[in-house]
Amino acid sequence: MTNRIAFVTGAGSGIGREISKTLALRSMTIVVADIHSNNAEETVSMIKKQGGEAVAINCDVTSLESVRNAVKESVDIFRKIDVLVNNAGWDKVEPFLKSEPDTWKRIVDINLMGQIHTCKEILPVMIENGYGKVVNIASDAARVGSSGEAVYSAAKGGVVALTKTLAREMARHKININCVAPGPSDTPMFQEIGTYNEGIKTALEKAIPFRRLAQPEDIAGAVAYFTSEDAKFVTGQTLSVSGGLTMV
Repeated sequence: MTNRIAFVTGAGSGIGREISKTLALRSMTIVVADIHSNNAEETVSMIKKQGGEAVAINCDVTSLESVRNAVKESVDIFRKIDVLVNNAGWDKVEPFLKSEPDTWKRIVDINLMGQIHTCKEILPVMIENGYGKVVNIASDAARVGSSGEAVYSAAKGGVVALTKTLAREMARHKININCVAPGPSDTPMFQEIGTYNEGIKTALEKAIPFRRLAQPEDIAGAVAYFTSEDAKFVTGQTLSVSGGLTMV
């Protein structure tokens, strides 16, 4: 993986930060793409402290123009992008009939359209370079549903379908496209969600065979596999990382 350039969205905190740190330890240079520039700079600082290389680039995945500018800035610096990790995500947990259109739009724009935008801009760069690996972060909610997350589940289901279709289209260019579907994970977003039901964490821990939530490093390890040469003949796959909560 020497001299590989990885573009990671939502890399300013949580799972995205851990993915960035993990890939940096595998000799990748990381483009820390996040809408929150201060958070992105913190991730860059962490990567450099562990001996890695990274740059922070502001990117709002809901805006195709913002993504286009972020990709251009990255290519101007590094001349290529080898790996794309579509991690940026957001949700608001509430019963579907109590949810509102503004919330639906934000969920779809971030979780689904964000990944469409980055793929649209970065896949041509990979084709021109003759190399590419894409890892889309979905959710096990896409595979089995999740109460209080109807639109989020639908958006992440779209990510799984997008992954499969792009994997077919990009195979002729030798570009691998796969998907990681986390189960309940102990992240800043989950902590926000937890306010919807204070007992949700305890209930989930009882339901998960390993009796704990996923940690960001659990997800990062799965992403690292898909970006490695060990997965060079794997494409169009969705890997659940859920501690056995779902087995599909």
